[in-house]
Amino acid sequence: MNVLDRLRTAFTAATPEGGDPATFGSAVRPSTDPKFGDYQANGCMSVGKAQGKNPREIAQVVAGTVQLAPMADAPDIAGPGFLNVRLRDDWLSETLGRLIADADLGIDRPEKALTVVIDYSSPNVAKPMHVGHIRSTVIGESLSRIFASLGHKVIRDNHLGDWGSQFGMILWGWKNHRDEAAYAANPVAELSRLYRLAQSTIKPGGDFKARYEKVFTLAEGGKAEESAALFAKLAEGTSDSLESVKATIDEARKVADATRVETAKLHAGDAENRALWEQFMPHCLKALDAIYERLGVTFDVHLGESFYDPMLAGVVSDLEAKGLAVESEGATVVFTKASKAPFIVRKSDGASNYATTDLATIRYRKETWSPDLLLYVVDHRQGAHFKALFEVAEKWGYDDMRMEHVAFGTILGPDRTPFKTRDGDVVGLESLLDEAVSEARKVVDENSPDLEPEQRAKVAEIVGLGAIKYADLSQNRLSDYVFDWKKMMAMNGNTGAYLQYAYARIQSIFRKGEIDPEAIRSANPPISISGPAERGLAVALLRLPESLSLAASELKPNILTDYLFSLANAFSTFFQECPVLKAETPALRDSRLALADLTGRTLRFGLGLLGIDVVDRM
Repeated sequence: MNVLDRLRTAFTAATPEGGDPATFGSAVRPSTDPKFGDYQANGCMSVGKAQGKNPREIAQVVAGTVQLAPMADAPDIAGPGFLNVRLRDDWLSETLGRLIADADLGIDRPEKALTVVIDYSSPNVAKPMHVGHIRSTVIGESLSRIFASLGHKVIRDNHLGDWGSQFGMILWGWKNHRDEAAYAANPVAELSRLYRLAQSTIKPGGDFKARYEKVFTLAEGGKAEESAALFAKLAEGTSDSLESVKATIDEARKVADATRVETAKLHAGDAENRALWEQFMPHCLKALDAIYERLGVTFDVHLGESFYDPMLAGVVSDLEAKGLAVESEGATVVFTKASKAPFIVRKSDGASNYATTDLATIRYRKETWSPDLLLYVVDHRQGAHFKALFEVAEKWGYDDMRMEHVAFGTILGPDRTPFKTRDGDVVGLESLLDEAVSEARKVVDENSPDLEPEQRAKVAEIVGLGAIKYADLSQNRLSDYVFDWKKMMAMNGNTGAYLQYAYARIQSIFRKGEIDPEAIRSANPPISISGPAERGLAVALLRLPESLSLAASELKPNILTDYLFSLANAFSTFFQECPVLKAETPALRDSRLALADLTGRTLRFGLGLLGIDVVDRM
């Protein structure tokens, strides 16, 4: 039962003359301060401004007409025209009583369930996952769980990079520099080494090739003096010689050409390259699956770029037939309003690219699942690509489904640059997870010395992985954030560990009282609202459905983390001010036990939607 939706429906029906009902109803919000009630309707301000009327007078009319019973009495008018709504205590008690026996915690099924395809994680398979993959993976998984919890049909799609230029680099490395003993010992590590070798050869020393290549372009154009002068300027203060630089750049060009040839051969069906690809893929997928299993991440389909390869020619020909794709400088492109640069669907050498594959993916998803919503959980740097992609897809005829780029920012190190190891390498995801568990073990050892070593190890795994996920999901996904072990492992503040501890503390109440929570649920005792702390917790418990709905509509899991943090704080206040096991009467004791159990269930459920487990002891 979504309290906010009910209030918005009531205020929409009471829209004053001349106001827009949708806008007026949407102006209802949870209050930021309990002294202003539980909810606040602010629509009278905008109506008054638009009509040149006194908003307080409009508010008086609305307060007399809006039908809020039995949920609340007539709203109070505050300030220049705010309407404050306070839920009735008897209605709170009755509604919470129903929640005690409700396995869905008050979440209603939608009138029309959406079919939502969520594209997330999507690593290149021939390389170990690194810290850069964590955001797409945990945000996508959380959104998948949130939409499913609201009753929508969700298809989780891991669009793997299993066919691109990185495989050309690996194939070149395998044929020229492989270490078969290393491959036998750890296939993915050896394939990753070969990829890095090819990449470092093609792009020596970061900007080395870009810095010096113009020297040789000038020389090849017959401008020997200009070439020599430019080299002298660029090489000043270095040990670089013209001969060594030329050799390095020649090797970079040679390897780049060779890797393109290997990629083209793979795509064309070359027997050797296909056989190697088929040999490498199971090892790569096994390594990815191990990470996903540890993270508790699941997918319905793993359809990589290779799956769509047979469809690409048909995509281009269809775009051409519809007059959308045209030739430009030897390439086949679609011109869009979203970008000054043309959207290339076939390169001048005849090869397809990410744009072609993404269009084939949209066609396949439409024909297979007929989704209402397509979500792409990909970092913000791909924003221009997705704007152009969605525009082309809509022109192509796929305009009857909503497509959204769920962009996110960058994880930063303490120096506020992208998070790397001390040696400057990208942090591997597996090693990051291991370090999280190690850091959590320190916290567990300090706070729970009475637990057996095996229990501590289990708790450390759950707390460590939860800390990583929560630290990411509690951020506005559009923002960059600084990776800080100390902050994310803190037992107080807005952290995963704090919420896990709040859940464990609730379980300790039932252990101490030797009470089975299921017995309290079965008894379904009347809920007493006898003071501000109980009331604050009661109102917080009812806000789960509206928080989930808002998180789904804005595609932001941090709305859910904010809710869970506020719920944990409300319980902390309740626990301090309202004795549970030592309540004044048995009836009050059972009421408070029911509130505690309902809080624990809500925390466990909400954390589960973030992909975070809980433990009964911490």
